[in-house]
Amino acid sequence: MLLWILSGSLVLFGSFDVWYFLRGSWMAIKCWFQGPVRDVLAEQVVHGRVLPHDLDFMCHMNNARYLRECDFARFAHCTRNGLFGAARALNATMVVGATTIRYRRSLALGEAFDLRTRIVSWDEKSFYIEQRFVSKTDGFISAVMLCRQNVIRGNPQKILDFLCKRGVDCPDISEDLQHWIRFISASSQALRAESGLDEKTK
Repeated sequence: MLLWILSGSLVLFGSFDVWYFLRGSWMAIKCWFQGPVRDVLAEQVVHGRVLPHDLDFMCHMNNARYLRECDFARFAHCTRNGLFGAARALNATMVVGATTIRYRRSLALGEAFDLRTRIVSWDEKSFYIEQRFVSKTDGFISAVMLCRQNVIRGNPQKILDFLCKRGVDCPDISEDLQHWIRFISASSQALRAESGLDEKTK
């Protein structure tokens, strides 16, 4: 029996990212107990600490771990402020369309940090979300990430109107965000041309 259990566990952990789904389930439970955040533009904070399984061969938090932590923090953010629920009610979905991250200083083993997530702007197709890793040691911003959250079968303004029942003013698009949006557009055009696709093809 023990051999079957061990073999089953090996197959399970070898075939699926079990820890990801366990962490996601725990995050969903935490969001339920923490309750909603009524201000859709409010910054939300997830507390974290660098654990041994986060480390790479340089003995600091692996680059890929930052993206994983951001994924969980965005899930919590969009769950608690109601964006995911509003999108589902409108038969729309939200998927990541692009991300960029800047690493400024390594996070070391045992170092505590705040992962701060907020919506910085939106357009006719996407929400733009900023996420910052802020060291609790000295408040230094160790990394900053921008995420383009595309809305499928809908648009951000419809979701916000449905969720807030009132007009929500879109924050001004910062200069660095404008540069990034132009980069995404130029990249898309170049890839369409390279693939021989029609200009209107997404």
